[in-house]
Amino acid sequence: MKNKSLAILMRARMASPTHPVHRQQLLHPDRPPLPPQGATCSGDADDDGSSTGARRVSLKDVKELMRASFSIPTDKTEPMDANLEEFSQAYLGLSQEGRRELLLGLARDYDVNRARVCELMRQYLSVELPHSIDSNAADVNQENRVLEDGGILAVFYRMERNLRDALKPMYAGFFERLNAHPGGLKLLTVLRADLLSQLAKENVPSLRALETYLKEKLITWLSPASLELHQITWDDSASLLEKIVAYEAVHPIRNLLDLKRRLSEGHRCFGYLHPAIPGEPLIFIEVALLKDVATSIQEVLWDSPPTPEFEATCALLYSISATQPGLSGINLGKFLIKRVIHLLRRDMPHISIFATLSPIPGYMHWLLPKFASQIKLSKLETEDMKHFSEKGSGSNFIEDLLLPEEKEMILSGYLKWLQSGTASEIEFDKSECMDTREHDSGKDVMEIMYKLLTSREWNKSDILSEALKPPLLRLCARYILKEKKRGKALDVVANFHLQNGSMIERLNWMADSSDKGIEQSGGIMVNYVYRLDRIDEYAQSYLNTGHIHASSSLHQYLEDMFFLAATLTDECDHGSNL
Repeated sequence: MKNKSLAILMRARMASPTHPVHRQQLLHPDRPPLPPQGATCSGDADDDGSSTGARRVSLKDVKELMRASFSIPTDKTEPMDANLEEFSQAYLGLSQEGRRELLLGLARDYDVNRARVCELMRQYLSVELPHSIDSNAADVNQENRVLEDGGILAVFYRMERNLRDALKPMYAGFFERLNAHPGGLKLLTVLRADLLSQLAKENVPSLRALETYLKEKLITWLSPASLELHQITWDDSASLLEKIVAYEAVHPIRNLLDLKRRLSEGHRCFGYLHPAIPGEPLIFIEVALLKDVATSIQEVLWDSPPTPEFEATCALLYSISATQPGLSGINLGKFLIKRVIHLLRRDMPHISIFATLSPIPGYMHWLLPKFASQIKLSKLETEDMKHFSEKGSGSNFIEDLLLPEEKEMILSGYLKWLQSGTASEIEFDKSECMDTREHDSGKDVMEIMYKLLTSREWNKSDILSEALKPPLLRLCARYILKEKKRGKALDVVANFHLQNGSMIERLNWMADSSDKGIEQSGGIMVNYVYRLDRIDEYAQSYLNTGHIHASSSLHQYLEDMFFLAATLTDECDHGSNL
């Protein structure tokens, strides 16, 4: 064990928050992934895109190797293997600019032969259908019988096959050969990571088509049937454990004791491996076996001793991480979660609850700009009411994000905090925030809350934390349940679990008090629950209509808000009638 510990310690970069891999998370599929670590050589780039580091690679030579890979007959396997091996090594030696040039050449020079497609389409359209076939008929079987009787069905089959072949880009065969070559699948993930990185900078249609085609092929090649589910334990090789440490993207592993604890009694870790990328999980999930659904990550990772496994009733899925940036957007996690739940049910029938303790990474990214915009609009309206009335649009955009009792709590808590002697911890112009009960408290309290949240120090004060808790929880419920993009949950983690068939069970206050947790979600985490008899129903409902299944406690946050809003409206109407 000592040798293994030393090996991991020497080779793994333990819990570095700035580690590039830690920033590449499965739960952020919409963000452009970083290039795989170690895939590029150090040094500046020459004009031809090669690297001036220890290993010089000519872009011209790499293009020639790629061109040769297209032209080698498929029956000559040895030259093909040698050529693909040379290309793989040479590509990894290119600078980022060199890779961009090569990928642009691949996308443009080996695209679909559209002249050939147009010619085949003209031939196809020149064949006249028998008059007995109704062009609006939907009975394909009847149509085929008429064509077969006329002897032209075989002609259509041949022409359609030729069209399908012609619509394939020329780089399709190159990808197929690479996938069949040892180490080729890994290189294909590197190619796609480079494509995604480049597309984040410039949306070139030919590169987008290349990336889309490669993604579709990777989805096929990485079907669940081709993946091996492996339980990762302390007895695994040091190189495998090193990768778990390096790629853990949700809760960084702090040291060897932390790693060993996550793999020992009361815990499980499972990963998907592929034969073409041995010894390296494509994605892995960490599980804690508990007596009940956890309400904070501290009790899962640090505070509490492990629950004896025979007493556990809950399997808590608390971290899921991808290891290949080039597989971003390919939902391997969906299949992994279902396989892990099936395995745990089989081996531990006393486990009846399958839940997560998940981050809410987009919450503060949504909330803070919303506060900022509302504060700005309020100031503009106050300064120039006439201007907004002439435009006829000012008040339409203003939204009171805080309820009256929340404003009172925030203001009261803020004034107590100012008097407590700890206010110096946050740089704050106290003259800006007098007792706002003397004038327009709505705008001022919103500004107080915004400044406290952006200071990222508010959580260190019990007074402020207690004052901000109700509005932060209520607005978080609104964010998860109501804020959507293209009909689906705006938060990427919520979207991931909901499309996999979970429901939202509970919001947990100060469940992650780390700097990252405060910055992302104000320390709030959420429990998603997988109800085994409803997984498929919930998944289909969400995918088809965007409907989000959630517990009554989540809906209560919104119901309280709507009830208060309706009450205030009635009071205003009553006052106007008087």
